[in-house]
Amino acid sequence: MIKIKKRWEIPEAEVTPEALYRRRREFIKTAGTIGGALLLNPWAAARASLEIGDYRKKVISIDDEITDEDDATSYNNFYEFGTGKEDPKRNSKRFRTDDWTITVGGECEKPATYGLEDLFRPFPIEERIYRLRCVEAWSMVIPWLGVPLGSILKGFQPTSKAKYVAFKTLHDPVRMPGQQRSVLNWPYREGLTIAEAIHPLTLLSVGMYGKTMPNQNGAPVRLVVPWKYGFKSIKSIVGIEFTEARPPTSWNLASSSEYGFYSNVNPEVDHPRWSQKRERRIGEIFKRDTLMFNGYEAEVAGLYDDLDLVVNF
Repeated sequence: MIKIKKRWEIPEAEVTPEALYRRRREFIKTAGTIGGALLLNPWAAARASLEIGDYRKKVISIDDEITDEDDATSYNNFYEFGTGKEDPKRNSKRFRTDDWTITVGGECEKPATYGLEDLFRPFPIEERIYRLRCVEAWSMVIPWLGVPLGSILKGFQPTSKAKYVAFKTLHDPVRMPGQQRSVLNWPYREGLTIAEAIHPLTLLSVGMYGKTMPNQNGAPVRLVVPWKYGFKSIKSIVGIEFTEARPPTSWNLASSSEYGFYSNVNPEVDHPRWSQKRERRIGEIFKRDTLMFNGYEAEVAGLYDDLDLVVNF
């Protein structure tokens, strides 16, 4: 059989050889430290109870220049910690994620509460460099660490009734002080069609820039859906539910005329209060044209063949 690689796949030669991977894992286990390709911050074990000491580097990459790490970790939308761009980093410093679990339910054969190790241990952690486009018309390019969401969802054995996947963020106003204000109807909720959720580009991420996920970026685990506006990539996930009906989502509930369920990056569909044709890449001076599906049109356009992308925005 002849396999034609997708344009976002890298050559096998650039993937860490299995023998080297195993030797490094043994070294890490013996030495009790983490080094080499990944430098974890000192809170890693306590925060996430998940060791990601090695990963397959740049399994998916793009030619765009990567956004400076300081910018990507200090210019954030995470309303659970405040509505200002610098609030999440400042207000999440004491946020702890010890023994984090995710409750899975709905239309599946294996509903349960799972620890992060249960979900991620069977799979190699991959680095994927993706564009991130915010609905506010700014963008970044970020190297994420994670596992294809579809690989994890398959283990829950969704039934034939599962048409959508719903996600829920932690609701804890003490640990997340932004939830003390009625900015949104907490907890934060998001959802994807089952086809979107199992698409190869959809990532369940536990890190970025070779480190565990910073609190302000969605620790310890978040979704990354690179062809959609950033608010679809829900952070600090504690619940996953398979549903037959389309699930409610936070921004769509807050303003359905401004934030559709799909929220695909589409330069031809303006936000009611601003144009989406151009964007400001963080770290650059001049604006650039926004790409259809954030540059992933060749990979994901087929998911929407039966939809009017203006009506179903």
